[in-house]
Amino acid sequence: MAALRYSGLDDTDSEDELPPCWEQRTTKDGWVYYANHTEEKTQWEHPKTGKRKRIAGDLPYGWEQETDENGQVFFVDHINKRTTYLDPRLAFTVDENPTRPTTRQRYDASTTAMEILQGRDFTGKVVVVTGANSGIGFETAKSFALHGAHVILACRNMTRANEAVSRILGEWRKAKVEAMTLDLALLRSVQHFAQAFKAKNVSLHVLVCNAAAFALPWSLTKDGLETTFQVNHLGHFFLVQLLQDVLCCSAPARVVVVSSESHRFTDINDSSGKLDFSRLSPSKSDYWAMLAYNRSKLCNILFSNELHRRLSPRGVTSNAVHPGNMMYSSIHRNWWVYTLLFTLARPFTKSMFWHDWTQGWKRTQAHGKKSILEF
Repeated sequence: MAALRYSGLDDTDSEDELPPCWEQRTTKDGWVYYANHTEEKTQWEHPKTGKRKRIAGDLPYGWEQETDENGQVFFVDHINKRTTYLDPRLAFTVDENPTRPTTRQRYDASTTAMEILQGRDFTGKVVVVTGANSGIGFETAKSFALHGAHVILACRNMTRANEAVSRILGEWRKAKVEAMTLDLALLRSVQHFAQAFKAKNVSLHVLVCNAAAFALPWSLTKDGLETTFQVNHLGHFFLVQLLQDVLCCSAPARVVVVSSESHRFTDINDSSGKLDFSRLSPSKSDYWAMLAYNRSKLCNILFSNELHRRLSPRGVTSNAVHPGNMMYSSIHRNWWVYTLLFTLARPFTKSMFWHDWTQGWKRTQAHGKKSILEF
């Protein structure tokens, strides 16, 4: 109780009062857990009520969350010049109902990206979306921007990117949205983008790796790598590495990698089970566009999983998502055969307007119980 009194939270509920030897703590992303100092164990459920809880709302004015040398979160009250390991928002926790409807039940094929974020306030959050001038990327960027986030459209074609910015501003003139040049087929461009972003001295709370190439004829980038592999995977891999320090300093932060169900229909190992590097960036004689795309999407998922393993202890989570089977977009534009197939399938697919991120949630390399777009 002394700790509660110190943080100004001594007005507690008797039902939620902890038994002796128990302590209430929070994770970096706002989930409450309980530590038993006698038995030296932790658990998510309240020891008396059995409920799970999470923090609601932002830190009070003047408070800041930091991490000590042991990786434990503590809180600084700059106004009263004091520190505490007790989250000042613990007085405003909300119950997590274990019997609540699943994401699949809450959203359906007619749910829009705007509806997914309904009621969320992303004011103060900074979001980067690659390939955001059209399709999934544009709908994602627009939804974030119209919910208060500062959104950066990272695109190769700046003419189309600026048009996308104008479309978003046309819906809400106060939206904080801008375009920056990013060509994933050129590693120097990726490096320049990272340098330009860091020069802004802003945080990075969400990085959506969305840009992709599909059904390209075989070609090599200026970096000497097969184009599909570099655009879909290696460019994003390099981008995340360059922005990793910003993400960690902005924690809680999140990386969302748009992959595909087609990752299941390929392999990148040789007959002995070892990674075959020649399959990642194949020669012209060994190239098949669909297979190259599938392999790049498998790389996306492996990368996302490993990224989460390495950075989640530092408050950065990573999720790989499948955006939906045969969802009509412009990704097929590079070959007339795929354009014909997508056109024939169009009456049976979702448009960009009805794009449902929860299709991705079903496939996500999930960490926690929240939507990939939630904090």
